[in-house]
Amino acid sequence: MVIGLMKQETALKLLKAGENVFLTGSAGAGKTYTLNQYINYLKARKVTVAITASTGIAATHMNGMTIHTWAGIGIKNAISEDELKRMKERKYLKEHLENAQVLIIDEISMLHAKQLNLVNKVLKFFKESEEAFGGIQVIVAGDFFQLPPVGRNDERNRDKFCFMSEAWVEAKFRVCYLTEQHRQGNDYLNDILNAIRSQSISEEHKQALINTRNQDIGDTFTRLYTHNMDVDTINFKHLNEIENDGRQFDAQCDGNDKLIETLKSSVRAPENLTLKKHAKVMFVKNNFDMGYINGSLGEVIGFEEDDEYGCLPKVKLTDGTTLIVEPETWSVDNDAGKTIASFSQIPLRLAWAITIHKSQGMTLEAAEINLSNTFENGQGYVALSRLKSLDGLRLLGFNEQALELDSLAIKADRRFQELSDEAETHYDAIDLTPQHKAFIRHCGGTLNEVEIERNEKKIAKSGGKTNYAAATLDETKALFVGGYEIQDIAVERGLTPATIINHLGRLHKEQGLDISVASPGEEVVEQVRKIYKRLLKRKDSNHFNDDGSLKLRPIVDLTSPKLGYDQVRLALLFVE
Repeated sequence: MVIGLMKQETALKLLKAGENVFLTGSAGAGKTYTLNQYINYLKARKVTVAITASTGIAATHMNGMTIHTWAGIGIKNAISEDELKRMKERKYLKEHLENAQVLIIDEISMLHAKQLNLVNKVLKFFKESEEAFGGIQVIVAGDFFQLPPVGRNDERNRDKFCFMSEAWVEAKFRVCYLTEQHRQGNDYLNDILNAIRSQSISEEHKQALINTRNQDIGDTFTRLYTHNMDVDTINFKHLNEIENDGRQFDAQCDGNDKLIETLKSSVRAPENLTLKKHAKVMFVKNNFDMGYINGSLGEVIGFEEDDEYGCLPKVKLTDGTTLIVEPETWSVDNDAGKTIASFSQIPLRLAWAITIHKSQGMTLEAAEINLSNTFENGQGYVALSRLKSLDGLRLLGFNEQALELDSLAIKADRRFQELSDEAETHYDAIDLTPQHKAFIRHCGGTLNEVEIERNEKKIAKSGGKTNYAAATLDETKALFVGGYEIQDIAVERGLTPATIINHLGRLHKEQGLDISVASPGEEVVEQVRKIYKRLLKRKDSNHFNDDGSLKLRPIVDLTSPKLGYDQVRLALLFVE
C-alpha cells in the first residue's frame, strides 16, 4: 500500500463517528466533495452544522461565512474575559455558538495559530466546558503547502501555522489524507503539482512549464506576480491606456493616528483610488449581502451620482451581476466596543494584475504568471494550483525557489501521511455504525428513517446549496420576527439600515412576510405616496435609475418637514 492513502469512505466513517478530523490532500483529491457529503448527512439528520472558512473567497465555495465572523473574533489576536462576557450579550452570536454541534473550518492553512486558539477559547466559554472547542466536533480542512497566514514581519512560520497551536494539540485531530484524484481529465499539471508536493520535480516537468511561455491563453486572463510593486506598475500602465476621464475616491480616516496607520497597512483598499470606465477591479472586503467577497473580480461599467457619497462606481462582476459599490469601513475598537480608529473607502483595487497571496482560494481559467522574483517558499505551488490545466498557463519565468516548499510544511506533511495511514489501516475494516448513531443522538438529531429520507429529498432538490442571499435574508427575518427594530438588526448584523430595509422588502415580496409593524406611520407613507405618484407622472429622466426605478433623492427633496433617506426607503415598501 502506498503510504498515506485514505479512501473517502474511511474519512466519512470517521467524520460520522463524531471524531475531530483534519482533512487534507492535494488539489482535486476530493476534500470539498467529502465535506459536502458529510454536511448533507448532518442536515438530513437535523444536526446543526456551522460551515466556515479562513478567508472570504474560500467561504463562498462552501456557502459559509468566515470563521472570524462566526466566532465573533474579527481580526483580534487576544480576547479578555470582559470581551467574552460582552459577546454573550449579543443575541445572534450567543444563539449560533450555543447551538452549534459541529464546526467546519475550510482553508485551515491560512488561519493563524493565535486565531485557532481564540476560536477554542470562545467555544469553551459559550459551551461552559473545558473540553477542546467546548466539546463540539471540529473538522478542519486544507493543505499546508498553501502560503502561511499573514503575520507580523518578525514572525517565523512555525509561530503562524495552526498545527503548532495549543488548540490543535488539544483537539487530537484524526488525520485523513485523501489522495484519490477526482479532477476530470488527466492533465499534466496535476503531475507537476504532485511532484512539487513530494519535492521530486524532474527536468521534464520544468521543460513543460518553460514551454508555456509563448502559449496563447486568450484575451481574458489574470496576471499573477509575487511582488506588490510589479502589480501596481502593471495596473497603472493599463489604467493610463484608457482614454476616459478618471474619478478619484479618497479614503476617509478618523481617530488615533497611529492606529490609522496600522489600518492603512492592513487594509487592501488603496488610500487614493482612481477608477475609469472599463477598469478591471477586485473587491477587497466581504459583503455577502451585497453579493461580493474579498477576491471577486469585475469591471467598472460606469458611475452613478449618489446623494450621500456624491459619486459611486458601478461594477459588473464576472458572473454578470451589476452592483453600485458604496464605501465600506474598516475599524479598530477598544475593549468597551467603542471605535477608536476607522478607515472608509470604496472596497476595490485595480486588478489587471494581482499578487499570488491574494489569489489564494481562487480558481482561474487562464493566468499569466511570473515567478522570477519568488521570495517565499510555496508561492510557485499556490500560483500554479489556481489553474485547472496547463492549457490556461503562460509562465513568464521562475527561479529555483519558486518550486520549493516550506521545510516545516514538508516535515508536517510527511507526518500527516503516516498518521493517516495508521488511521486507514486501523479503521478500514471496523464497523462504526453504533458510534454513528450515538453521535447523532448526542447532537440531538433524528434517527427516524422516514424523516431522514424526506430531508434528503429536500436537500437533493436544492442541490445541497444554501444560497447566500437566502441565508442572509433568513438571518434578518429571524431577528425581525424576534421583535428586533430595524436599527438593532443593522447593528447586530453589522449592516446598514438601508440594507435591512431592502431585506424586509424582499421578504415581504418573496415570502409574504407581514412587515406592517415596521411602518413609519400613515402620515409619512401618505406623504411619500403623493410625491411618488407625482414624480412618476412627470417622467423626468433625471429622476430615474438605469433600471427604471425612481431615485430617492427627488422624493426626499420634496418632503416637508424633510424626511431621511431611510424613512423614505421604508415608506416606499408600503407605497408599492
